[in-house]
Amino acid sequence: MSTIDNVTAADGAEAPVQESLFDIGPSDEVGYRVPIACQVAGITYRQLDYWARTDLVRPSIRNATGSGSQRLYSFKDILVLKIVKGLLDTGISLQNIRLAVDKLRDRGINEISEITLVSDGTTVYECRSNDEIIDLLGGGQGVFGIAVPQIVKELTGTISAFPSERIGAAAEDDSDNIVALDELADRRRRRSS
Repeated sequence: MSTIDNVTAADGAEAPVQESLFDIGPSDEVGYRVPIACQVAGITYRQLDYWARTDLVRPSIRNATGSGSQRLYSFKDILVLKIVKGLLDTGISLQNIRLAVDKLRDRGINEISEITLVSDGTTVYECRSNDEIIDLLGGGQGVFGIAVPQIVKELTGTISAFPSERIGAAAEDDSDNIVALDELADRRRRRSS
């Protein structure tokens, strides 16, 4: 079995849900361009492009629609990119990572930030409490873990230093909604005003 599995306590009872210890990252109205997504997630442009084209992790705010258009990734997208990178670094196959990401795709950022991913090198398990992790390790199944709350905390601090774009109902018509991405972009915006 190669999917994210929910782990329950050894006695079969539903384990308590781990509380989030910090505020979750920027709102879904903020997006990040490709160079920032690559840098923050620790991946190459080729990886990001391949994962977007093959629907592993596609940008939820804005996809590229042709030459000159820019993908725009949300905080959650970048979080999933970092998770994928972490799973790849531990040797999980891209096929099994796809299965895990499919399970995470429809979840909200708060729900994702409450789990720890543990794997035996093949299957990726989802744990929501310390008891679940201990039960999994006690069964000899777990080899490594990815503490998603720690990634969210790190990502929240890191990403705040990078420029973003605000997305609103009138974002395409109102250049005031765009936060300057760099000095050159700021100059272009001022010239066109």
